[in-house]
Amino acid sequence: MGQRQNGVLISNGQGKAVAFALFSLQDRGKLFLGHGAEVYEGQIIGIHSRSNDLTVNCLTGKKLTNMRASGTDEATTLVPAQKMTLEQALEFIDDDELVEVTPTSIRIRKRHLTENDRKRANRGPKED
Repeated sequence: MGQRQNGVLISNGQGKAVAFALFSLQDRGKLFLGHGAEVYEGQIIGIHSRSNDLTVNCLTGKKLTNMRASGTDEATTLVPAQKMTLEQALEFIDDDELVEVTPTSIRIRKRHLTENDRKRANRGPKED
């Protein structure tokens, strides 16, 4: 099978994606989901602009402080998420990825959900 040129953005936690975190991740690549979408560890949330896979946190909100200043908040405008059909998702995946199909959504995930499992699988079998 053909390999794609770019890596992917992988979620490192479970919860709802936050607009503030997604806004900062837009510089790293195209996103597959929008604000408020449920994500879990190991789920692919976007295409990385470089060739390597990157584990990111799309759950962090803005740090709230008691100090107020006018004009310091910037409007977080998100680029619309790229939605994939089942055919596009199957064409997109690499050998270490899976497509998860439910009646309401199509998600792409890594075969090994946790980062430790992915690193262990990349190392290969242990030689004795």
